[in-house]
Amino acid sequence: MSEYTDHHAPEGLLTRGTVVVVPGRGESRAVYGRFGRRLAADAYRVRVVDGPQIDAADLHGSLARFGDRLAAAVAGTAAAGEEVTGPVVLVGADSGAAAVAALLGLGGSAAAVRPQAVVLAGLPGAGGAVAGTGDRALAWDDELDVRTSCPTHRGVLGDDPQSRPGALGVPVPGALLDAAHHADLAVPALLLVGDADPLADRDALARTAKSLSRARLAVVRDAHHDVLNDLQHRSVAAEVVTFLEALRTGLVPAVAVASSAW
Repeated sequence: MSEYTDHHAPEGLLTRGTVVVVPGRGESRAVYGRFGRRLAADAYRVRVVDGPQIDAADLHGSLARFGDRLAAAVAGTAAAGEEVTGPVVLVGADSGAAAVAALLGLGGSAAAVRPQAVVLAGLPGAGGAVAGTGDRALAWDDELDVRTSCPTHRGVLGDDPQSRPGALGVPVPGALLDAAHHADLAVPALLLVGDADPLADRDALARTAKSLSRARLAVVRDAHHDVLNDLQHRSVAAEVVTFLEALRTGLVPAVAVASSAW
């Protein structure tokens, strides 16, 4: 079985960039099929990798190994004798977002992978876990309620034999979250969060966004933790594509919007 899931731009269209997606806790690559196909339809080369394996006792070493794995994934998108199509953008969700941000914040240790931008979706707040009830672990239906209200996404998670129920009940290592929220990212960043995400610390995300020189914080109305795959997935994918396209023009959107109050 391949270690990647790939989505290619439509035949005959010029590929506009390379996007590597990093899943979060309990998610397999299959969860990002819809998202990958949508970006690919807009002529982006999309590769989904397995989620990160972070050892809190060896944070620096495990992040370095994660960086090597990402670098290999990016390099493998190019055909023999050709270069990787830029811009290269890393998209991380949940613990994947934390690992991507922390990795790039390491500076020299991140030299193995050099993206031109990042998208951090559902970056958890401190702890970033949902407790069960009494002595019981988090029930699957309760975990799904935390993740999404999209029936299609709930079905994908429930039918995927590689999904790991209970994963959101396991906290993200504090050192990893601290490194992610305090990373001095040298590339443009889009931060996506649902305003109904119980694992998010929106104040901390706002501070993180303000601390970065080129960051955009997009709050998705009524979206839950799996912000890339909730009911608003079309609007969220459109926001991501708008960000990708704006990379070509110094982050100035091609369309300027002025509207009256609704």
